[in-house]
Amino acid sequence: MGPGERWAWMTLFGVWLIRVGKLSASSGPAVPAIYVFGDSTADVGTNNYLRRCGSKANFPHHGIDFPDSKPTGRFSNGYNSVDFLAQYLGFKESPPPFLYFLRDDRNNFMRNVLNGANFASAGSGLLELTGKRPYKRVISFGEQVRQFDAVRKAYSKVLGSPAAEDRLSKSLFLISVGSNDIFEYFLYNQTRSQEEDFVINLLSSFENHIRDLLKLGAKRLGVVGLGPIGCCPILRIRSGNEDECFEAVNAIAKRYTLGLETLLQKLSSEGVQSMKYTLAKSYDMTLALIRDPVTFSFKDTKSACCGNGGKLNAEQPCKPDSKLCEDRSVMLFWDQFHPTEAAYKLAAMALYGGGAQHVSPMNIGQLAELQF
Repeated sequence: MGPGERWAWMTLFGVWLIRVGKLSASSGPAVPAIYVFGDSTADVGTNNYLRRCGSKANFPHHGIDFPDSKPTGRFSNGYNSVDFLAQYLGFKESPPPFLYFLRDDRNNFMRNVLNGANFASAGSGLLELTGKRPYKRVISFGEQVRQFDAVRKAYSKVLGSPAAEDRLSKSLFLISVGSNDIFEYFLYNQTRSQEEDFVINLLSSFENHIRDLLKLGAKRLGVVGLGPIGCCPILRIRSGNEDECFEAVNAIAKRYTLGLETLLQKLSSEGVQSMKYTLAKSYDMTLALIRDPVTFSFKDTKSACCGNGGKLNAEQPCKPDSKLCEDRSVMLFWDQFHPTEAAYKLAAMALYGGGAQHVSPMNIGQLAELQF
């Protein structure tokens, strides 16, 4: 058995063991609630509610493998990693967008947000300006945290302060953000000067937003590190050699993720705001798949499944008249930027039940059960 096979087997076996153990111990979810923050990798329909937003996935072929082939606003042919993680944690489905509660379920807002909400907005980033130029209206990570303040207030009104604090301390906060900041750095900063300052600025923004979340009661953070985003189809094309990844983009993603690991270690060691976390090693996991796709039952790790033909089927976004691959289960990429449901699922399994090569310092299953 090769390294890739062991990687896949240990991930699947780890998830199975934890899930069986959880089901035998309790029929309820492992955590009281899940709160999700980030960008299109975690969005489950937030941008559907933004009238002026130019980054939406509420049309075919998105959702072709979702129940009833419904385009929900997920940038995927089906589920994303948040959906799978929610299932592994014992929830029937992942939490709806916060804006759904606010606009379509307002009468039940106070009660229903206690079980979780998704604030993630496609196109958004760590920086307030990210997404505004190409898409006009997105909800930045900072604004998402400010939205969560409304949830915190609902907790206090419904449960009272001590019970609210206890429930939030046991809830899971999932965060997947940062890719768009780097995409736009390369799109709008043609000189690409002061890369080190740019990465420092991203990490500083992340720290400020996380500290705000901690003040609002977050204690358990599941953070998705950036993958080799220079390997997505559109950036392969823009690198000038579609057979190779855009390594300048990857270098920044890797530098940021290394800084993120150091930052999370620092935050978790501070006694004033005790916090525990999981950091997914997305960069290494994705590169392993790209270098050895057959082991993971993938056939194509370069092309987009949904596109307009041309280079890597990725010169244009996924649209209703796009050319669609027949077997999504063997494709790494759904469109120009995003993974397929199959890839999202593999990532979720690694994040939930993976070992030290997948996550640090613990996986989501362990984080959910941790007593502190």
